[in-house]
Amino acid sequence: MELNSEDLAFQAQVRAFIDSAWPVQARKRKSTPVGGYAGKKPAEEQVWLDALVARKWSVPDWPLEHGGTDWTPTQKYIWDRETAAASCPAMSAFGVRMLAPVLYTWASEAIREKHLPSIRDGSVQWCQGYSEPGSGSDLASLQTKAVLDGDHYLVNGTKTWTSGAHIADWMFCLVRTNTNTQRRQQGISFILIDMKSPGVEVHPIYLLGEQHTVNSVSLIDVKVPVENLVGEQDKGWTYAKGLLTHERTGIAGVARSQIALRQLRDLAAETEQNGSSLADDRSFVAKIDAVEIELLALEITELRTLATVEKGGAPGPESSILKLKGTEISQLISELKVEALGYYSMPYPDELTLDNEGPIGPEKSLPALQSMLWGRASTIFGGSTEIQKNIVAKAVLGL
Repeated sequence: MELNSEDLAFQAQVRAFIDSAWPVQARKRKSTPVGGYAGKKPAEEQVWLDALVARKWSVPDWPLEHGGTDWTPTQKYIWDRETAAASCPAMSAFGVRMLAPVLYTWASEAIREKHLPSIRDGSVQWCQGYSEPGSGSDLASLQTKAVLDGDHYLVNGTKTWTSGAHIADWMFCLVRTNTNTQRRQQGISFILIDMKSPGVEVHPIYLLGEQHTVNSVSLIDVKVPVENLVGEQDKGWTYAKGLLTHERTGIAGVARSQIALRQLRDLAAETEQNGSSLADDRSFVAKIDAVEIELLALEITELRTLATVEKGGAPGPESSILKLKGTEISQLISELKVEALGYYSMPYPDELTLDNEGPIGPEKSLPALQSMLWGRASTIFGGSTEIQKNIVAKAVLGL
C-alpha cells in the first residue's frame, strides 16, 4: 500500500516531466470535449504528445522491444495516476491500449513494422469496428461478411456506435469469414481496413448534448488486401477477447473518478442553498460519502490486481469487476454534479436568454450535463454491465 524509495523517486521524475511538458496554465485551458475525438489537437496538447514521443514514454505499457518501457507494473500505475491527476492529454486508447497488444502478440512481422510505429507516435488514428445494428453485447452474432476473392477480401456490412470513425485513418474490424461453424464465436476474423478505401461511408450519430463522438460505418464491397488479416483466418474471436481485457481495465478510471469526486465536493462548497452551502446539506453530503466509499473499495481492487501483475500474473475476471464498478461510480458522480447545479445544468439556447448572453449559470454547468449524458453509455461500451456480471458469475463464482 506504500511506495518504496525507488518508486517515490520515479514519481518525482514523472511529476517533473509533467510540469515541464504540460504546465498548469495548459491544464486550465484544456479543450478536449467530453468523450474526446476532437479532431486536430490544440497546439499545447500536441506539444505534450511530441514530448512523450521524444522521451519514449508514449507507450509505457508496450514491451521494450516494440518501443515501450521497462517500467515495473507499479511504475506504470504511478504514471497513469499522475497523468490523470494533471489532466494530461492521452494517446488514443484504440491504437495504444487496444489494438497494439493484438498486433505485437499475434500479427505478422510485416503488419507490426507497418503499423506499430505510427501508433506509437500518434500520427495515425484508429477506430474499432465491433458493434453492429443487431450485434452489441452479443458480439458473436455479428453479420458483416468478408469473402476471400483472390488477393483480397470483399467486405460488406454495417458497424455502429463507432467512436472516432469520423477522424480515424484506419479501423480494426471483426468480420465473419466462415458461416459453416458449430459455434458463433468460430468463423470470425480480425482485419485492418483503411478508412479511405472505396466503399467506406461514415455517417455521424449525434448524442444527447449535441456531441458527435460516435458514428455508423457502412462497408460496401470494400476491398481489403489479404495481408491486412491479423493472425489466422477464423481465429479473430481469440484476438477480440484479448483486446477487450485491455479495454475494460482502462475503462475503470479510478484516478479520473477520484478527481471528479474532488471537483464534486468543491462544487458543493461553492453552491448556495437556502442561505448556506450545499456542502452543509447532510443529505447531499451523505450521497457523496457513499460514492467515495465505493471508490475506495474499487481502488483496493485495482491495487490487488496490480499486486497480481507484479507477481507475474495477468488480469482475468478482475478486469470485468473494475469495468463494472468503475463505470457505475463515474455515472453516480456525474449525476451528483448535475444535481448540485440544479437548473443551471440545463442548456438554454441563445434565443431564450436575455440579450443572447448564452447559457445561464457557471461555465462548468453545460460540461457537467454533457458528461452525465455521455457517461450513460459507459456501462454499455466495452461490454455491458449484464455481460460483466455473467463473466464474474462464471469465472469467479463458478455458476
